[in-house]
Amino acid sequence: MADPATSTPFDLVILGAGSGGYACALRAAQLGLLVALVEEAEIGGTCLHRGCIPTKALLHAAELADGARAGAAHGVRTTFEGIDTEAMHARKDKIVAQLYRGLTGLVGQADIEVVAGRGRLVDAQTVSVETADGARTVTGRTVVVATGSYARTLPGIEVGPRIMTSEQAMDLAEIPGRVAVLGGGVIGVEFASMLRSFGSEVTIIEALDRLVAGEEAASSQQLTRAFKKRGITTRTSAKVASVDTDEDRAIVHLEDGDSLEVDLVLVAVGRGPRSEGIGLEEAGVATDRGFVPTDERLRTNVEGVRAVGDLVPGPQLAHRGFAHGIFVAEDIAGLDPTPVDDLTIPKVTYCDPEIASVGLSSEAAKSSGVDVETHAYPLGGNGRSLIRGTSGSVTLVREKDGPVLGVHIVGLGASELISEAQLVVGWEAHPEDITPFVHAHPTQSEALGEAAMLASGRPLHAHA
Repeated sequence: MADPATSTPFDLVILGAGSGGYACALRAAQLGLLVALVEEAEIGGTCLHRGCIPTKALLHAAELADGARAGAAHGVRTTFEGIDTEAMHARKDKIVAQLYRGLTGLVGQADIEVVAGRGRLVDAQTVSVETADGARTVTGRTVVVATGSYARTLPGIEVGPRIMTSEQAMDLAEIPGRVAVLGGGVIGVEFASMLRSFGSEVTIIEALDRLVAGEEAASSQQLTRAFKKRGITTRTSAKVASVDTDEDRAIVHLEDGDSLEVDLVLVAVGRGPRSEGIGLEEAGVATDRGFVPTDERLRTNVEGVRAVGDLVPGPQLAHRGFAHGIFVAEDIAGLDPTPVDDLTIPKVTYCDPEIASVGLSSEAAKSSGVDVETHAYPLGGNGRSLIRGTSGSVTLVREKDGPVLGVHIVGLGASELISEAQLVVGWEAHPEDITPFVHAHPTQSEALGEAAMLASGRPLHAHA
């Protein structure tokens, strides 16, 4: 057996085994590169273990809870009796474990060397890893930094029994009666929606003037109205001054002098890049507020060092990191792949109602000097949406007499509709290019076709 402290030459050394890191490793191995994958925790990273997968398992449970409440309206005699948190978490953990087994099996079959331990850049070709057996130095022609992100907190607010981030809130032993969610972005509204479905009284406190501010303004307005109907309180343009806690409660103090007493405070103010303590500064890799700037080919300022995923400025999405990882592997292998375009990456917020979008918002298009038209088709005119009991809309943002620049969807099923919209935006289709395509009936996908017909000036089920 080789001495674990000796340097082993690899084509590619990847620091971090989340969505970006493991995707890069698997694709590179497919292409015949010798790969070392350095990870201090579990392969799969935040997305699989503490983010996307477990939260969506909980959100599905929330959907079932709402379905039980709504059964009578559909002629089904169901009632909601409460949440068995132990059984709910057991199912969530089972899903994570199954995916984890599959992923580790794929990595093992790909002949990727997994180096378990905390890694740190020494220079552009060297990573030092603190393993259970001592320090090991791993070298490679290229180093890919894929260390992901962490849940941010607010200054002066410390995590504890009554103050949590999303990572702790995924394992709640009991459903709190009253919750204050600090932050109305993607994570905040998803947890607010979930906890309301589980029976909590929820108040969202957002410093900006609207929820999900990164989305189309109309989508934000529709979400706010839907949340109000569900009994979720939204307080925008509100800033938190401090939070006091004791054994029984937490009190959120706002800068305007108001206060709110709750059982749990959920801090959901976004995620920060996990870039400290991994040797970036020592290796000469430039950072900007913790993020690692790159060119379009994900090259840092140091030759031989790439960065992918949440470390790179832009939307913090697991599928973006996944695409980054594949791109870097193919680029290193000489395949000359097309760079990942953030504008064509779909975004989904899994609250009720769901929000999904791809491309430019009308505000962003106008600010860039484009003359745009916005056309919204309401889901109230879509049979499948009425059957499923959801409201919302499909909105097309197009350049005047030109291609579709953005698609914005609100409503149950938005997460499944956005893939077709991604093709529309990515291929710069005109609404007139979409209208000839026949969508199955009755489906919610018909709404995208109807929106295209509306934008083409030939609506059938909507007023022009």
